[in-house]
Amino acid sequence: MVKIVLIGAGSSQFGLGTVSDIFKSNVLKDCNITLHDINHKALEKTRSTAEKYKKDFNANCTIEATTNRKEALKNADYCLISIEVGNRFELWDQDWKIPLQYGFKQIYGENGGPGGLFHSLRITPAIIEICDDINEICPDAFVFNYSNPMQRICHAVTTKFPKMKFIGLCHEIASMERQLPSLMETEFENIEIKAGGLNHFSILLEAKYKDTNEDGYPKIRDNFDNYYSNLVNEHDDYHRSKPGGERGVFYELYKTYGYLPITTDSHLGEYLQWGYSVADHDAISHFYNRYKDHCLSFHSDKVSKEHFFDPSDNTNRERIIPIIESIIQDKNMVEDAVNIPNDNFIDSLPKDIVVEVPAVINKDGIHGQRLENYPSNFGSLLNNQASTIQLTTEAILNKSKHSVYLALLADPIVDNTNSAEKLVDTMIEFQKDYLSYLN
Repeated sequence: MVKIVLIGAGSSQFGLGTVSDIFKSNVLKDCNITLHDINHKALEKTRSTAEKYKKDFNANCTIEATTNRKEALKNADYCLISIEVGNRFELWDQDWKIPLQYGFKQIYGENGGPGGLFHSLRITPAIIEICDDINEICPDAFVFNYSNPMQRICHAVTTKFPKMKFIGLCHEIASMERQLPSLMETEFENIEIKAGGLNHFSILLEAKYKDTNEDGYPKIRDNFDNYYSNLVNEHDDYHRSKPGGERGVFYELYKTYGYLPITTDSHLGEYLQWGYSVADHDAISHFYNRYKDHCLSFHSDKVSKEHFFDPSDNTNRERIIPIIESIIQDKNMVEDAVNIPNDNFIDSLPKDIVVEVPAVINKDGIHGQRLENYPSNFGSLLNNQASTIQLTTEAILNKSKHSVYLALLADPIVDNTNSAEKLVDTMIEFQKDYLSYLN
């Protein structure tokens, strides 16, 4: 029996969305689903909701739930990680706003920039502890990470556990499925894409029509201005935006470098020293507040739970289930975006950096595809992140406060040494419950 362990199963969307997809899978109909979370109340809500709807899908899966991680991991074949550490939004506010007080003009502060660094310093040690247990209890398991900051988490884990089958997955690639049909004026099933870069910082390298093998970029360029200027995100409630909202950085990158970014929101600007100057800050605040309200009210909202469990809806909310099916059935399925160490997939980046690339999935695992002739102009932007990522890992694994400082100085956003040093001290003081390991 295949065993799938969901670590962080009490989170607002990950737990129920993944369980729902498993229920829909014929390949996984007899699997064991083990739910794990340190929050017993949230865990129980996920378990009871899953049990309630299981019969609607005629699923034969066994569902277990435990707050004991070591117990959960016994005989695991697949471990899926989606966690946060501490009060997510209180700490996110600190990551975002305190660096601004020191003059560092960053966007969001979740994945890149100074905020992304401190987010990494909090969450990565917890994920490494999880991976310590995996390495001891189920070392042959595939491990899929959804937690951010994806780049830095994956680099730290794969540095410490180079033999672990650790793969990062992000939802951003799904934006192409929603948008390319309109841009290219065809069904998505008729579109072949190739994209890559760093997580939240990838670009669409190729888009082709399958029926004619013609290049889709001329049509994308024809439709770009009208489409994105009028686009309203509405694939779910909290993403709803004003026309063109939150695409300032997106527009600038496309106009300057000539490639469509995969991330359509301003997360892109977290990696750019000039991102703040072109971002739509009103739209960013609007999204953040809606997203925060959605997450904090999720477990009290019956509708938000029920929409995961519609037996008539055969679509997958999470790409992980087709990936697991492809491993089990040896399908050689092509997955458009996975985060794995750079094994000559992108020439312009160091080998140890975790890159986001397409991959072939089969019984032997996840096989990244080389991106030939990666554009050097955009590659230069990616390279600006390499040292920051490496130094973040060094800080975490060596518990080094000095390396935190060095990681800040390597970041393109940071332009003042005195302020950087003060910021390190301030953040460690504010977040001492999580950062006191640094010395």
